[in-house]
Amino acid sequence: MSSEARLYTFSTETKEKLRKFRLGTSRAKDPQAVIYQINKQTLEIDQDGDEVFSRVEDIADELPDHSPRYVLLSYPLTLPSGRLSVPYILIYYLPVTCNAELRMLYAGAKELMRNTAEVGRVIEIDTADDLEGIEAKLGGE
Repeated sequence: MSSEARLYTFSTETKEKLRKFRLGTSRAKDPQAVIYQINKQTLEIDQDGDEVFSRVEDIADELPDHSPRYVLLSYPLTLPSGRLSVPYILIYYLPVTCNAELRMLYAGAKELMRNTAEVGRVIEIDTADDLEGIEAKLGGE
């Protein structure tokens, strides 16, 4: 067991939500995203609200200015070959204005979140505006 797995926790309910989201988005026609946060007191990683976002602009509006978040994103796109691809990624949102304690908290749990959510790729951003170019980043996989 990694040290991250001993320090940070996921409730059984959260693990089930992660699994259902991953399986439910693989055939989605529209982008789908959920935002996760770390509770500083309990070090439990859980969903930030129950909303599932279908527009990148809505995700950007929900991200706080001074606190990191993890965003799980399933983004259907058509490749140049005409084939449909639905990348399932973790967006690690780490604003430059957040304090060192939060930076360390989220950095320490990033790989655990990646492995528990079973994402294919991690993309790091430091402003909500960086979400606007996400399709270009995904198309260049």
